[in-house]
Amino acid sequence: MEAEIYAIRGATTALGDSPEYVDQAVGEMVAALYDGNGITDEDIACVIFSQTKDIRSRNAAAAARKSGFLKKAPIFCVQEADVENMLPLCIRAMVIINHKVEREPKMVYLNGAKVLRPDWAKG
Repeated sequence: MEAEIYAIRGATTALGDSPEYVDQAVGEMVAALYDGNGITDEDIACVIFSQTKDIRSRNAAAAARKSGFLKKAPIFCVQEADVENMLPLCIRAMVIINHKVEREPKMVYLNGAKVLRPDWAKG
């Protein structure tokens, strides 16, 4: 079977800038990406996280490792561009999947990040 590469996007907001809040937000988002798309660690080529500059207590990639997911994939975190009126305490993910598309990818936008893509927001 030929591999196919595609991306799944996600975003969330943390309740505040603390390691616990970042861990909780990232863990919830990553779990929703896995559950909503039926993916496993073996499906993931890599993940790029970004976070707004007001999150200084924990790197989202480190929080993802603590979540119990992403044990095999390379992951990386960058700071979002500091743009006026940016959604505060926002963490985004782009998960690169390396397998044949079996169903429509489900993007995940949780908590305060629902305003970024209401068409993809859950609950």
